[in-house]
Amino acid sequence: MIPELGHFALILALAVAVVQATLPLVGASRGDVRLMMLGRTAALTQAFLVVLAFGALTQCYVTSDFSVANVVANSHSAKPLIYKISGVWGNHEGSMLLWALILSLFGAAVAIFGDNLPDSLRSRVLSVQAAIGIGFLAFLLFTSNPFERLSPVPLDGNGLNPLLQDPGLAFHPPILYLGYVGLSVTFSFAIAALLEGRVDPAWARWVRPWTLAAWCFLTLGIALGSWWAYYILGWGGFWFWDPVENASLMPWLAATALLHSAIVVEKRDALKSWTVLLAILAFSLSLLGTFLVRSGVLTSVHAFAQDPARGLFILCFLLGVTGGGLALYAWRAPTLQPGGLFQPISREGALILNNLLLCTLAATVLLGTLYPLFLDLVTGNKVSVGPPFFNATFVPICAPLFAALAVGPFLGWKRAEIGPALLRLRIAFAVSIVAAIVAAVAIDGRATLAALAFGFGVWLIMASLSEFVGRVRRGRLSTMPRAAIGMTISHAALGVVVLGCVGTGAWNTELIRTVKAGERISFLGYELTLDKVEALRGANYIADRATLSVTVGGKPYTTLTPERRMFITPRRQVAETSIHTNLLRDLYATLGEGDATQGWVIRLYLNPLAPWIWLGAAMCAFGGFVSLSDRRLRIGAPRRTRPMAQPAE
Repeated sequence: MIPELGHFALILALAVAVVQATLPLVGASRGDVRLMMLGRTAALTQAFLVVLAFGALTQCYVTSDFSVANVVANSHSAKPLIYKISGVWGNHEGSMLLWALILSLFGAAVAIFGDNLPDSLRSRVLSVQAAIGIGFLAFLLFTSNPFERLSPVPLDGNGLNPLLQDPGLAFHPPILYLGYVGLSVTFSFAIAALLEGRVDPAWARWVRPWTLAAWCFLTLGIALGSWWAYYILGWGGFWFWDPVENASLMPWLAATALLHSAIVVEKRDALKSWTVLLAILAFSLSLLGTFLVRSGVLTSVHAFAQDPARGLFILCFLLGVTGGGLALYAWRAPTLQPGGLFQPISREGALILNNLLLCTLAATVLLGTLYPLFLDLVTGNKVSVGPPFFNATFVPICAPLFAALAVGPFLGWKRAEIGPALLRLRIAFAVSIVAAIVAAVAIDGRATLAALAFGFGVWLIMASLSEFVGRVRRGRLSTMPRAAIGMTISHAALGVVVLGCVGTGAWNTELIRTVKAGERISFLGYELTLDKVEALRGANYIADRATLSVTVGGKPYTTLTPERRMFITPRRQVAETSIHTNLLRDLYATLGEGDATQGWVIRLYLNPLAPWIWLGAAMCAFGGFVSLSDRRLRIGAPRRTRPMAQPAE
C-alpha cells in the first residue's frame, strides 16, 4: 500500500507541475491575477506530493520492504538504520527522487518567500521551475520508477555499495543536491527576466540570495565528497580530477562567477546580459553533471545508472533546457538595455576579469572531462585525461585570478587607480613573498611552483585581512554590512584551502612496509609499533583491525587503528583508514593484505596542512551564510511600483 501511495503521489505531482508550468505563465502574459496566484498554490501542492512520495520510499527502506525492487537492489535487513535511510538516495532511482524533492521544495520556497516579487515575475519563475520539474518527474515515472514491485518477494536484499556505507556519504548527496538544484532557481529567474524583457538592480537583488544559498551548499557538498575520498579510499589524496568530481566543480565555478557578476548588476546596473547567460550556464552545467553520472558514459565510484535509455532521456532533457534557454537568450538579450559605463581599472573591471578567469577555468575542466568521451565516440580510441593535464592548465589560470581577487575590493566603483590599491596591499605582498621563500628554502627547495602557490595562499589571507582592517578603520564594526564580512571570510578561507592543497599535494610523504606483530617502523620522527592485528565483526561486515602504537622521542603519542573490512552483502573489501591530526598535519595509516606469518602491509602518509582543505571549505561556506544573513539579501528589493503619470503639458 505504501509504495502505491508514493507512486500515485508522483503521478499527481506531475499533473500539478503541468498546471503550474502553463496557467501562471498565461496569467502573467494576460495580467490575470487569479491565474498568477495559482502558481503559488500549485508549487506548494507539488512540494507536498513529492515529500509524500519521498517519505513513502523512505518507509519502504526503513521497514525493509523487499516487495519493492529498488529496496531489494540497494538494501539489506542487516544494514544499520542510518544506511537504510541513506540507501534511499544511494542509488539511481532514489537519487533522482531526491533531486525532484529538492526541486519542488525550492519552488515552494519561492512561493512562500517571494511576496516581495512582482506577481508577473514570480509567476514566470514558478512556471519555469515547474517545467523543470515536469522533466524530472516524467523521468522518474517512465524510466526510473522507484516504487516498482517485485514478485516473488525475496527473503533479503542485495545490500548497498559498501563504499557508500559511511557517514560522509550519507550527508554528501543531499547537501550537494541543495547546491545543484538550487541553481535551478537562478535559471528560472533568468528565463523569467528574458520573458519580461527586464533585468535591473532589483532583479539582481532577488537573484543573489538564491545563488548564494546554492553556492554555499555546493561548496559544502564538494568538500564532503573530497573528505570522503580522502579517508575512505585509502590512497592518501583528496582530489583526483575524476570526471564526476569535475561535474560538481564546473557549476561551482560558474556559480561563483554569477555571484560576482550579480553584484555589478545590483551596484552599477551593468553586465545584465552576461549575468543572465551565467545563470543559464550554471544550471546547465548541473544538468550536465546529472547526465555524466547517470548515463553510463562514465565508470566511477560516483556513477549510478548504466542504462543508455535513461542516459538518452537525460541528454534530450539537457539539450532541451540548455538549448531552449540559450535560444531565448539569443532572441531577448539584445533588447536588454546596457548599464552604466566604467573604466577598465575599477571594481567593475576587476569583477569582469574575475568572471573571465572563472569561466576559463570551467571551460578547461569541461574540455578535459568531455574530450575523452568525444574521442571515444568518434574514433573508438580511449584516452585518460587526469591530473597532469589539469595541473598544467588549471593551476596557472588561478594565479591571475587570486591576484585580481585580492586587489578588486580595494578599487573604487566606475573609476579607480591601481597604484593606491597596491600601496594598501604592500604589507600583504611582503608577507606572501616571505612565506613563499620560507616554503621554498625551509621545506623543499626543489618545489618552486609549490612555494609560489603557497605564497598566493598567504596573499589571499593577508589581502582579505587588510581589506577587513581598512573597513574597521573607516567605521564601526557593528555597522559593517554582513555581506562585506562574509566576503572577507570567504576570500580568506579560499587562501586557507590553497595552503592545504599545496601542503598535502606537494610535501606529503609516503611509506609502504610489510610488518609483523611486534615490529617497529621509523617514519619522519615517529616510531610506530604493530602491536596486533585482530579479527572483529560489525553489523554487516567482518574486519581485520591493526593496532599501531605511536611514540615520539620514546614517549607515547597516539594509537592508530586502521581496518580492512569485508562486507558480506554485497561482498566487497573496503579500507578503513586511521588518521591522527593536530590541524597542522595528518598522520595517516591504512592496513593492506597480509597474515600473521608473512606480515601485514602497512601504508603510512604524513600530509602537511591537510586539515586546512576542509577547514577552509567550511569557512568559505560559513562566509557565504554570513552574507546570506545580511538583511538586504534576506528581504530582497522592494516591490516595484508603477511610475507616476506625467502631467500633461
